[in-house]
Amino acid sequence: MSPDPLAEFRRVVSVRARQFPRQWEASKKLLEETAFPSTIARLRDAVQSKNLPASVKDRLLRLFEEDEPRRVQDLDGERLKFATGLPPAKALRALAVFFELVPSAATTWPVTHLSSEEVEEAVRQVKNPFDLLQRADVASLLEIGAGDLSFAEELVDLYGSDLNQRHRPFIVHCLDRLNPRSQLGGPLHANPERLQKLQRKVGPSFSFFGDQDMFGLEDLDQRGLLATRYAIATCWAPATPTFAYEPTRLSETLISSELERTKGTFQRTRFGKEPALEVRHAGRALLFPPWKFEIIGPLALLSLLARRGLLCVLGAVDAQVFWELLAQLLEDSRYRPPEQPFNPTNLPTIFGEVYHVLAGLPIGESINLAEVAALRHHYLRSSSTPFMDAVAGHFRYVRISRGAVFPGIPASSTARKFASMTEEAPPWFVTLVPA
Repeated sequence: MSPDPLAEFRRVVSVRARQFPRQWEASKKLLEETAFPSTIARLRDAVQSKNLPASVKDRLLRLFEEDEPRRVQDLDGERLKFATGLPPAKALRALAVFFELVPSAATTWPVTHLSSEEVEEAVRQVKNPFDLLQRADVASLLEIGAGDLSFAEELVDLYGSDLNQRHRPFIVHCLDRLNPRSQLGGPLHANPERLQKLQRKVGPSFSFFGDQDMFGLEDLDQRGLLATRYAIATCWAPATPTFAYEPTRLSETLISSELERTKGTFQRTRFGKEPALEVRHAGRALLFPPWKFEIIGPLALLSLLARRGLLCVLGAVDAQVFWELLAQLLEDSRYRPPEQPFNPTNLPTIFGEVYHVLAGLPIGESINLAEVAALRHHYLRSSSTPFMDAVAGHFRYVRISRGAVFPGIPASSTARKFASMTEEAPPWFVTLVPA
């Protein structure tokens, strides 16, 4: 049975306040006499703008019905406690942290002031979404799953000199789950020479975090090592099978069965002193990092990108990940049939006209997804953390492009390898603007 939305909201509000102790401490200032009216107004606006369950949103809005509360005592303490599970002052502070009204520990990293409307307008006018870096007052980018840092190198080579001449901040932060000391992962490891080059060219505004789970960024946030929001958040070649199955529509049993059928039998093992995953495929035993077959799903990836970037870019998305991801972007639930893994046979039936339009898109061409089908407009959430993801909202604009690389657009080494991978279907390039 699904949890009561209000009870789940209370739990997550409390968890978030504990996860971000520096923001919690800073939230005290929001209750000071001079800041209090603005705090209430900002909370009211935040509640109205976020896609939350109606029962939660209505109750929160009723908390701030008073015309001009000047202090905590002017609000209904019982309502506040019922909505949040916390006494009045702590309730307001926790709500401020939840709705991101408090500057994070990463105040050393400036944040662009572009609105989502301005980002959409800018992206609609250019073929290269990364050109937003030239327009933003703060050119900042977060790369998730940076691999060998080839994309970061191309990005810096393309924009670094111009931004430096214009004295514009240029921040490039890269994350990758591979442990730099691991013997597994092969060419996907960060290239040492490339890393040194990036550190030299960008200076302290460049950081690479290896052995870093993209869904476990709390420590980096609390230490002020990441920005609260970047102009662009990007991910190249989203991992298969990690993002190729969506757990909100496919059961764990079915996913495991599909993995064995398509990838082979697999088991935990060790490679030297480190844990590994052994996969037996076509008579061979292959070794991967131990988390290779951990299934997260595209919905969690979309939510993460939307929380961290004003613009989100997914490059070199393989066919399996693409259709699972597309299903989460479209409004009609027919695109998310339960317990039906996507395959070349059922894709035309499930996606109908959407499939035929996109499958017929020539290499190098793009299309506004809203022209093909209605975009999903309720909040994006995963089954485990619905309210954590709720603040990400939905996407106001989605552009789908066919191909691995495009003229003038920086790309990862994986994207550039697609040209020689004749048995692979052409990948996809997805540009998204969160609301």
